[in-house]
Amino acid sequence: MRVSDRNGWDRFAGLVTGRRSWAVLLVVIAAAMAVMGLAGSNDSAGQAPMSLPRSAESAAAAEAAARFPDAGTAAAIMVATRVDGATLTPADLAALDAALTRAGVASAEGARVIPAPDTRAALAQIPVSAQLNGFALTDRVSELRTDVTTGLPDSLRVQITGGPAFGADIANSFSGANTLLLIVTALVVMALLILTYRSPVLWLVPLTVVGLADRVATSVGMLLAELTGLTFDGSTSGITSVLVFGAGTNYALLLVSRYRDELHRHTDHRAALRAAVRHAAPAIVASNVTVVLALLTLLLALLPNTRSLGAFAAAGLVVALIFVLAALPPALALCGRRIFWPFVPQADGRDAAEHGVWANVAKRVVRRPAVVAGAASAVLIVFATGLATTDIGLSRTEQFRVEAESVDGLQTLAEHFPSGASDPAVVIARSTATDRMQSALDGVQGVSRATATGTSGDGSTRWSVVLDAAPGSDEAFTTITAIRTAVGAVPGAEALVGGADAEALDIRDAARRDQALVIPLILAVVLLVLLVLLRAVPAAVLLVGVTVLSALAALGAGSWISGTVFGFPALDTNVPLFGFLFLVALGVDYTIFLVTRAREEAGAHGTTQGMVRAVASTGAVITSAGVVLAAVFCVLGVLPLITLTQLGIVVGIGILLDTFVVRTLVVPALFALLGDKVWWPGAPVKTDAATPARTGAAAVD
Repeated sequence: MRVSDRNGWDRFAGLVTGRRSWAVLLVVIAAAMAVMGLAGSNDSAGQAPMSLPRSAESAAAAEAAARFPDAGTAAAIMVATRVDGATLTPADLAALDAALTRAGVASAEGARVIPAPDTRAALAQIPVSAQLNGFALTDRVSELRTDVTTGLPDSLRVQITGGPAFGADIANSFSGANTLLLIVTALVVMALLILTYRSPVLWLVPLTVVGLADRVATSVGMLLAELTGLTFDGSTSGITSVLVFGAGTNYALLLVSRYRDELHRHTDHRAALRAAVRHAAPAIVASNVTVVLALLTLLLALLPNTRSLGAFAAAGLVVALIFVLAALPPALALCGRRIFWPFVPQADGRDAAEHGVWANVAKRVVRRPAVVAGAASAVLIVFATGLATTDIGLSRTEQFRVEAESVDGLQTLAEHFPSGASDPAVVIARSTATDRMQSALDGVQGVSRATATGTSGDGSTRWSVVLDAAPGSDEAFTTITAIRTAVGAVPGAEALVGGADAEALDIRDAARRDQALVIPLILAVVLLVLLVLLRAVPAAVLLVGVTVLSALAALGAGSWISGTVFGFPALDTNVPLFGFLFLVALGVDYTIFLVTRAREEAGAHGTTQGMVRAVASTGAVITSAGVVLAAVFCVLGVLPLITLTQLGIVVGIGILLDTFVVRTLVVPALFALLGDKVWWPGAPVKTDAATPARTGAAAVD
């Protein structure tokens, strides 16, 4: 670190820890109140994630469909069966017609009860305004469900499914979910902070600071949504909150740990706090910059929900950094040394790098580094092989981790009607090619029925195409691809293929493209940050390599647990990209804290012993931070979508692997094998070994 940089951090540390630092705290609180007051409420919190890229063919088909006379409505589907499974009687059909009347569906709107081929079920389409979304859609679908079941004979069972019902059930499942997520996250962090510090009062300060940061981050997300047009939906909000709590608590742990160590060397608590901020803040900023830059690569993705997460999560982590560095030190300065009661640190000159559990572990590792590195890497490789048998992609009916009537209704439909009858594909083409289009559609294998359903004022015709395959299945995707090939060969048709299956196919393909583009960019960003921070090529390349191996191991192990233990049918398409991003970016956090300390110690003790002292000094705090972050991500399981539960599993496992295997075993062993060559083209600055070692997460000198 250059002298000018050290002076800059020293001035900043003096500002946030001095006797007038309370003024900084007041400014931060006032700014927080202003931002929260300006933001208002998050109207999109109850919406499902928006995944369809605007450039997709199915998105163009949806825009073309908006030009048809009935474009203002979407079809919910009422499906009815007898409770005893018997054939529907004329009286049953009459009761269903009456149910439609109660739901306000007039016969002039074209709604009618259609019996299934086996006569044991019937369906009817119910128009719902296409403009409804979020909780407004939930209210409308709930109203429909009440209307059609009120006065219905006990012998009949009626379910509302279809696109609007799925949207309503997703919004309803998020009702109160983010509040529950916040409460559970806060309780988990509280418990872990109490265990870490063994103090009944200290945990209140960092938890209050991080909790306020989370609320401000949510407000900043709402303001960004207004400015950018991105959607701050319930899923994005939940993940952002977990990141803010997890990363913010980690930063607080590292700062408070350094503060506690400095109290053993200073009689004045403000001097100790100033030293802690001066030495810990650069590493905290470096780790924050790494994650923020990695998140910003998501802005290049095709999927709108991926871009939204990149923008909002990056903003949230910047907010967390500001609060930890600008609000936490003044709060600690006001509380004084006794905030650690009953284990108040005394100025006794203790050096944590000489003894303890982590010192013993590190010494054992460097005695046989080749064996340790090989064995630990082999374990990670075995875990990573789980990816070879992983299925990726959940259908619409597989998204929920809770019961949903829309899913149950769709399963009922599939038992009695052609698989694609619940949500037909939509094909739109020029009316001048109607006959050729009909012939092309009839000739596609896997199409059960293709029916022209109307024309628009601009000379287009729309077809409803029922597939034989189940919605969202590989067979449905194959049929959609075949339809696109067939209608694309019709000259002058300008055909577009849309509908739920086409959208799911386009989302899957866009997700694969995003993974191919964004994952290399994430690695490039992380490598660049490490090169700038460490100014050591072998160290940067080595650290990125082991972090990637750890991430792949977590994805493999997480996918196996997801399928074997929880019974989930596949990984959601978003999990590999999001999981890899969080594991690489957040995993490098701990590596930064460890290796920057190792380089500082190497100047006085050599690379191998410097790494031993670094592991000893940072072991407890990094382990605590890793456990906190893993636990916070696992809290995503309280949210109702399988993709969020899977993300929590994968990232939780990955953080624990990085904390206990990569940082504790693999990195120290590899550094011991390479020795001083790991710092090429530079070398650690030589210092006097007799100089008391600085403890905690240190910055690069």
